[in-house]
Amino acid sequence: MPSILITGASAGIGRATAERFLEAGWQVGLLARRGEALASFAAGRTNALALPADVTQATEVDAAFARAVATFGRLDVLFNNAGRFSPSGLINEISPEEWRATVAANLDGMFLCARAAFRQIRTQSP
Repeated sequence: MPSILITGASAGIGRATAERFLEAGWQVGLLARRGEALASFAAGRTNALALPADVTQATEVDAAFARAVATFGRLDVLFNNAGRFSPSGLINEISPEEWRATVAANLDGMFLCARAAFRQIRTQSP
């Protein structure tokens, strides 16, 4: 059975995408910060695995990917979807901390997840 890991899977596009892959019979790793939402979504679905993690934290990303691979045996696809909107307002109204949090999720998170997926997929046989 093919496997996919979807980041940002607790809501929005990530959750809708996860729903489609689950319905198609894929093994789906559901990665997002909101563990309760993931657990609720995965409940009763034998091919779903809740992976609560913060994509901005390398150790959490690596642990989530390791758990997915240990459960599924391999990783076939990453849907690198997690992200956040920057605060709205004039530039002088956005704090440096808010800006850094947005950059961390949208850039660092994408990098860390792509890195973890590549590390795994390149060692597998097709």
